Amino acid sequence: MENEFLLLKIQNGQNGVFSKVAIQKGDHIIDFCGKILDKQELPDSIESPEEDRFVQISKYKFLGPSGKFDDFINHSCNPNSGLHINNNQVALIAIKDIKKDEEITWDYSTTMFDDNWIMKCACDSANCRGVIKEFKFLPAELKQRYMAFGVVPTYNMGNIDTSDPRQSKNFLV
Repeated sequence: MENEFLLLKIQNGQNGVFSKVAIQKGDHIIDFCGKILDKQELPDSIESPEEDRFVQISKYKFLGPSGKFDDFINHSCNPNSGLHINNNQVALIAIKDIKKDEEITWDYSTTMFDDNWIMKCACDSANCRGVIKEFKFLPAELKQRYMAFGVVPTYNMGNIDTSDPRQSKNFLV
């Protein structure tokens, strides 16, 4: 899969989306698309968290797989992009400058509100948290950084506690 800006390729045995051009911080990268589902419409069984292509877009709504680039953008604990959710419109924006040929990643935790999902993280970044789970479990400093980038959906805003003591790590984001 390829277009003039993005390329889907396999690296380290995983599908990933890579930039074919330099992208500036704040630039729109791609819109996420797919069928909008209520929480109760989600499949009861998904083979593994790695096969889960559903993105939470409100407390009770999810965006289903599209079969396009958005299904293959990987998680990183040190992402270069994030989702801006406005009603049912989901846009991926750069939160850092992205170099040509760099993998495009976002932190899945930023959109997660539901307690029932956890995945082992394999991002290998210097600040890897080891697991991907809900936004409310992120350290307060990191939540605030994501909020400053505009990639915290309104339904997760109530999960920002500036008195959270788990701020001992240095976050690269």
